[in-house]
Amino acid sequence: MTSLTNSQIAPSLVPSAAPAPLRVTVISGSVRDDRMGSAVADWVVDRVRASGARTELIDLADVTLPDDRHLQPGGGPRSEIADIIDRSDGFVIVTPEYNHSYPGSLKRAIDWHYGEWMFKAATVISYGARGGLLATEHLRGVFAELHVVTTRSVVGLSAPWNHVDDSGFHAPEGVDEAVDAAVTELCWWSDVLRDAREQRPFR
Repeated sequence: MTSLTNSQIAPSLVPSAAPAPLRVTVISGSVRDDRMGSAVADWVVDRVRASGARTELIDLADVTLPDDRHLQPGGGPRSEIADIIDRSDGFVIVTPEYNHSYPGSLKRAIDWHYGEWMFKAATVISYGARGGLLATEHLRGVFAELHVVTTRSVVGLSAPWNHVDDSGFHAPEGVDEAVDAAVTELCWWSDVLRDAREQRPFR
């Protein structure tokens, strides 16, 4: 009996290496001293980790961006969070709604980067008195300009301050499941877009 070497086996029969876990970064958009966004962001990080993705957290309250005088079309000087955004496959944006939109701190962080965002996916967990969904809708237009796909599934948390104590945010009934569904959709898009960036990069 003649044995076949690996080079003689049809490529479809050779086991391929398992893909690397997705990298999903959670971005906490509020920088106010008296805020609850960090508690919500920590809870979201736990939900993302449960999906099997590698997770990092960017808390914009801990980030110092360059002076806006140096901002250029398409981004600006490389920031301290540019590498994290660049290596991420997807993003979960945790943001309050301020005056029917999202905070300026989040807009600055978005504007300070350009190529780092491109052809990736994002979902939004918003919060406010009525769920903060206007912040989400405004983010969709901004991310579209940066070639970011925002998921259909998003989550709006109504009055989440009623569910926060010293130990963190405790999701009301059904909210964990809603976030898990949004993260599942995010991971699907992130996987598809990662494959496209690697195999069929946009020119």
